Amino acid sequence: MSAPYRPTGVIPACLMPFDGELRIDEAAYRSHLRDLAGVDGVTAITINGHAAEVHALTFDEQRRALEVAMDELQGAVPVIVGVSSTGSQEAARLAAMAAEGGASGLLVFPPESMSMGGQLRPEMAMAHYGRIVDATDLPLILFQYPLPGGLGYPLQTMLSLCQKYPTIRGIKDWCNDPALHERHIRELHALENPVAVLSTHSAWLLGSLVMGCDGLLSGAGSVVANLQVALFRAVQADDLATARRLSDRLYPITRAFYGAPFLDMHNRMKEALVMLGRLPAAHVRPPLMKLSADEIQSIRRFLEQAEITPATVYQPVT
Repeated sequence: MSAPYRPTGVIPACLMPFDGELRIDEAAYRSHLRDLAGVDGVTAITINGHAAEVHALTFDEQRRALEVAMDELQGAVPVIVGVSSTGSQEAARLAAMAAEGGASGLLVFPPESMSMGGQLRPEMAMAHYGRIVDATDLPLILFQYPLPGGLGYPLQTMLSLCQKYPTIRGIKDWCNDPALHERHIRELHALENPVAVLSTHSAWLLGSLVMGCDGLLSGAGSVVANLQVALFRAVQADDLATARRLSDRLYPITRAFYGAPFLDMHNRMKEALVMLGRLPAAHVRPPLMKLSADEIQSIRRFLEQAEITPATVYQPVT
C-alpha cells in the first residue's frame, strides 16, 4: 500500500472554463489540466477550489470535474479536491465523493456559516472536521483564512484540530499576517506529527517562502506555475539573488490578479490565459461579471512587464 499523500511543493489551483452558455467546457478543462500537469516541478493539482468558482458549481458538477481530472491526468500528479460547503453534512458528502472518485487529498474550506462568531465556538470546528474524518481517511489540508473575516481559526483551535485529527497533513495558509504566518510554520512543524504549511500569500510570496513554508497552493499557479516552481526551488537552494529576480518578475502578476476588487482574481486569471492562447474564452458564472475592456488591457500590460508570452508560459524558467 502506498504512503499517504503529503502536501509539499508547488500545487496550482486550476480554473474551471465555461462555454458561452455557462456550461462546463470539458475540452478546455482537459487542456488546462494537461498544461498544469506538464509543468516540471508541479507536485499536485487542486480542483474545485476558489479558482474553479466552486461557489457556483453543483455537487454533480464537482463530481464530474473530478471524473474528468482523473481521466485526463491518469496519475501524472496527485489530485487535491476542494471541500467547500456551508454545512458539515454536505461537506462530509463531498469528502466521501472525492474519496470514491480517486482523490489523493482534500482541501477543506471553513464553512461560511461560522463567520458570525464561530471563532468563539471551537467545538463547531472540531465537529465539522469530525464529520469529514468520519467520511474518509484521505489526507486533509486545512484552509486557514484571515482572522478578521471571522473564518480563520485561532491558533490554538488550529493546533487542536491538527492534534485531534492526524489526517490533517497540511494547511493552506492565508492568514495574511506575516507574524502569525511565522508562528503557524514554527508551531505546526513542532507538533509530534508535523503539519506542512503551504503558502497562498501571493502578494508577498518570497517573504512567505523564506520563513520556511513546505510549498505553495495558489490560483495564480493556473497561469504562472513555472515561475512559482522556479521561485520555490531558488528559496530551497538558499539562492536569494535568483529568488529576488523571480519575485521581481512575479510582482506585475500580483498587481494584475490581486488588485481591488479581490473577488475578480480568478476572473483576471482566465482573461490572462485567453491572451496567452491557453483558454478559448473567459466566461465566468454570476454573480461574477465580465471585466471591463480597460482592465483587460491592463492585464495585458502586466503580462508584458512580467515577460510572460505564449512562448514562455508553462516553460521552464532558468
